Amino acid sequence: MRLATVFLLLTGALALTTAAFADDAPLFIPQWLGAQYTFVAQHQGTVHSPYAGPLSLRKQGDTARSHTFGAYFGVALPAHLAFYVDVEMFRGEGVSGATGLGGLTNGDVIRAGVAGLGRGAYVARRYLQWSLPLGDGRETVERSQDHLPGTQATQRLDVKLGKMAVNDDFDRNRYANGTRTQFMNWDLFNTTSWDFAADTRGYTEGLMLAWVNPAWTLRYGIYRMPYEANGQRLENSLRHARGEQWQLSLHPHPDGWVLRLLAFRNHARMGSYRDAIAQALATGQVPDVHADDRPGRRKYGWAINGELPLADNGDTGLFARMGWNDGRNESFVFTEVDRTVSGGFQLSGAHWGRSADHIGVGFALDALSRPHREYLALGGTGFVLGDGALNYAHEEIAELYYSWAPVAHLTLSPDFQWVRHPGYNRDRGPAEFAGVRAHVEF
Repeated sequence: MRLATVFLLLTGALALTTAAFADDAPLFIPQWLGAQYTFVAQHQGTVHSPYAGPLSLRKQGDTARSHTFGAYFGVALPAHLAFYVDVEMFRGEGVSGATGLGGLTNGDVIRAGVAGLGRGAYVARRYLQWSLPLGDGRETVERSQDHLPGTQATQRLDVKLGKMAVNDDFDRNRYANGTRTQFMNWDLFNTTSWDFAADTRGYTEGLMLAWVNPAWTLRYGIYRMPYEANGQRLENSLRHARGEQWQLSLHPHPDGWVLRLLAFRNHARMGSYRDAIAQALATGQVPDVHADDRPGRRKYGWAINGELPLADNGDTGLFARMGWNDGRNESFVFTEVDRTVSGGFQLSGAHWGRSADHIGVGFALDALSRPHREYLALGGTGFVLGDGALNYAHEEIAELYYSWAPVAHLTLSPDFQWVRHPGYNRDRGPAEFAGVRAHVEF
């Protein structure tokens, strides 16, 4: 924990010296927008495992810890421009090496990257944003990560260019969006069938355009894809490889329901499950979809994402997601899920006198396309799945957490997850995961 102590001392000192004037900082003066530290300790229980492959959950169980650190900066520029830079660091690992599941259980392990990538600080985001007002309506923006304090037009055009995370702008949800304070399972903070462009740490370079209105928002993004599945190296040319997404968000009332409709299409150097299977059957070998990688292949899909506030000024509410991709070519970026349905609710602690606390309950069901499941049944591996064989069944997930805020800026969250048919395999599991999360944010 020594790294965490040093980090908190440094960011605390920075907060004391900048917070007094940050909201009134003049133009061109960089502002410290926030910092965070998150610690996760998670234990996986023993798993029924008559056989196992290189990417299976560990039969004997496992315990792992992860640490993430982040510091976030921004500067206002002339002509409605702003520039943001975020620096992060990851230490630790996920249980069973963060493999063996479609819906992995610790969202922060995305930041680990591949083996040998290093555990030092890195630039997570580095982008220029331009916001052009289109009307007279204004709304207040509080100082937070990647948001300079002040006001912004309620009707505007937004443009972002540079290094960023695609899910900063797409597939957001009030009740199921932040793995550091809400649900930790990957299925419950994003639509897992949405194979969005990113390197192994979850970031990429690209362009995002948004037409924002009080009742609806239309977004488009185009980003660099990785050169290989779960790879850190990004493709150089958008002509040859790119990830594109379109999203229409309907939000007719400021504090009411929201519905997001997303479609995506990836062009990348992907392998085909069918071709890999055909090659394996012809040669008598185990199929290898990575060896079948060819430029110009495509994957497309869609997602529906909704939230419904019920009470407590929106602090209590319901959420749901549904997603699908064609599943013909290999899972390339996020995780190995081709169809998914998830939902749940958040309950405010105001009902027992602790308005800063929350309870969250979520459920998810994941499925694979037929070519994907046949590939795994023949002993093929992806980048998170590979039991050596497969007796297929849907992967079913439940998660329960309690977010307790004993003091300002600190939340402590016990978390429990249960997974039936881990890795889509009826022969394995169920698996249980118990954890605790500590999150400090300034």
